[in-house]
Amino acid sequence: SRGLGDVYKRQVCYNSAKTIERTIKSVLDQPCDSWEYIIVDGKSTDNTLEIVNAYAKKENRIRVISEPDHGIYDAMNKGIEMAQGTLIGMVNSDDYYEKDALQSIQEAYKGSDYEIVYGMQRNWSADGRIMSIIFNHHDFMEQTMICHPTCFITKKLYAEIGMYSLQYKSSSDYDFMIRMHRDNRVVFTPVYKIISNFAYGGMSDSVEAHLETFKIWRKYGCISKKRYWMIVLSTRIKQIIH
Repeated sequence: SRGLGDVYKRQVCYNSAKTIERTIKSVLDQPCDSWEYIIVDGKSTDNTLEIVNAYAKKENRIRVISEPDHGIYDAMNKGIEMAQGTLIGMVNSDDYYEKDALQSIQEAYKGSDYEIVYGMQRNWSADGRIMSIIFNHHDFMEQTMICHPTCFITKKLYAEIGMYSLQYKSSSDYDFMIRMHRDNRVVFTPVYKIISNFAYGGMSDSVEAHLETFKIWRKYGCISKKRYWMIVLSTRIKQIIH
C-alpha cells in the first residue's frame, strides 16, 4: 500500500467532454506528487473518454475504467474499492481543485484510521460568476452537509465502517456523513482553506435532491414526521408553480 498521507483521487464522470479537461488539470497541477488518480466513467457516449485517455497515456498514475453503473454512488464505491492510497477524495467532472488542495489536506491530516478531512468550497454559477464561498462545520452536520467535494476520507474508514448507500440517487453522501458523525470512532478535521470549486447546475441542485435530503433528515430524527411532510408539500407546490 502507499505511504501514510498519500492521496488517492477518484472522479466519476459521464458525458463530460466540456468540463473534464479542467478537472483533470486541477489534479495534475498539484505541487504534491504523492497521489494516484482513478477516473470512473459511466460509459460516456461523447468524446469524454478520448480526452481522459489522452491524459492517461501521458501520466501513469491515472487509471481509467468505463462501464455502465447504477448511479453516481455506485461509481464512487467502485473507485474506493480500487484505491490504494491512505486518503480518498472525490472530484466530479464539472468541478476542480484549488492548486494547493492536496498539500493542504495532507498537512491537516492527523493520521487517524477513521478520519474525514474537509475544507471550504467556492461555488460558481453556470455563466462563470463566483456565487459564494462556503464552509459548513461538522458540528452542525444534522442541519447542513459539509462540502463533500472538499472531503478526503481514509481508505480504512470506507473499508471497515462502510461506503455509500445506493438507496439515494443524489444525497447518499449526506446520509453517509450523518452516519459517520454519529460514530464515535470517526475524527473530523476541518481545514480553513478553499479546497474545491463547485459548479452549480448538477444533480445536487435538483428538487429531487432536496427531497432526498428531507427524507434523510426524517430518517435520522433531525425533523419530526409532521415537519417532514410540510416541507415536502411546500417543495412540491413550488415545483408546480415554477
